[in-house]
Amino acid sequence: MLNQDYSQKVVLKTATMNWESSPASGVLRKKLEREEAEQGRATSIVRYEAGSSFPIHQHPFGEEIYVLEGVFSDENGDYPAGSYLRNPAGTSHAPFSRNGCTLFVKLCYFDVHDNQQVVVRTQEQNWLPGLVDGLEVMPLHSFEGQHTALVKWRRHTKFRPHQHWGGEEILVIEGEFSDEQGTYPALSWIRNPHLSQHSPFVKNSETIILVKTGHLPVLNQEQVT
Repeated sequence: MLNQDYSQKVVLKTATMNWESSPASGVLRKKLEREEAEQGRATSIVRYEAGSSFPIHQHPFGEEIYVLEGVFSDENGDYPAGSYLRNPAGTSHAPFSRNGCTLFVKLCYFDVHDNQQVVVRTQEQNWLPGLVDGLEVMPLHSFEGQHTALVKWRRHTKFRPHQHWGGEEILVIEGEFSDEQGTYPALSWIRNPHLSQHSPFVKNSETIILVKTGHLPVLNQEQVT
């Protein structure tokens, strides 16, 4: 098990982490959290080298992907950088990359009733106004209290203090994100537990983050409070 205590905040600066091999040749990964060796809940940065592929496989509890670099492909299409994919429980595919790509991947976090297949090419979508001046939001998916979105921050933007029911998870896509507990450069991964709170802000660079809320187990946190 790796980073499976959901009552604790986790911060990983993934740009400095080493790549590890996967069961498929030419497919490397950086493990951020993992329930078991090759099954159960997992979050990873995954790199497909040019011409590499992964054998056809099923996702018994769902797969969520954000393409960070390059073009990711499977038998259903090609997904350039900025693509957001959700493959629900029971689906299967045979992924590959012709010229190489880097992905953010989450496994086994789907609600049992969440069976919608989703493909969002964010480069083709419009940003919506955020809750404070200086923020723009691009909703990607919502289901019964779980929400995933891109959030764009202008320089010197601050957000009010707030609490996270069901936790919050952030991947810094571009720029530099901050709160009262630290500063997180591009490709930092932050997981804030159920009922945590913070006051986020951005200093000197426009910043884009991928944010997921309401999806983390609440039992561990409730047991220790």
